[in-house]
Amino acid sequence: MLRAAVKITRARLPFQIDAWVVLPDHMHCLWTLPPNDADYAARWRMLKSCFSRAIPRYPPITPPVSASRASKGERGIWQRRFWEHTIRDDRDYTAHLDYIHFNPVKHGLVTEVAAWAHSSFHRCVASGLYPTVWDGGGAELAEVGERVFEARLR
Repeated sequence: MLRAAVKITRARLPFQIDAWVVLPDHMHCLWTLPPNDADYAARWRMLKSCFSRAIPRYPPITPPVSASRASKGERGIWQRRFWEHTIRDDRDYTAHLDYIHFNPVKHGLVTEVAAWAHSSFHRCVASGLYPTVWDGGGAELAEVGERVFEARLR
């Protein structure tokens, strides 16, 4: 469902996927938008909406939501906000790319980056950006921080 939501969103509001990792309760991504277009919010809104509509309403698979969320038709699948960061230079780009791909290890989900299937890491290995066995060495992960390109599932 997430792949379909991304495909629909990219067809209507184009962007290039440079990196993406999907974890059990959040995801990180690095996108390149078309020139003179910085509307991350529209893309996130569409992606979240397409994904949410694809999930059957019954039986409910998400916990009950507050009256405020219910009045807006929200199902509590996504948090309302997201964090964005405009890449400053090549060093910043590399740091974010590494942070995204190292995230499953950081959260203790796997012990090796390559062991996490839901990541663009494998595509980056195939294109020669990373060696097959990469442990995050040299990545400036602490500089990047927790809130970069994060869309947390509730």
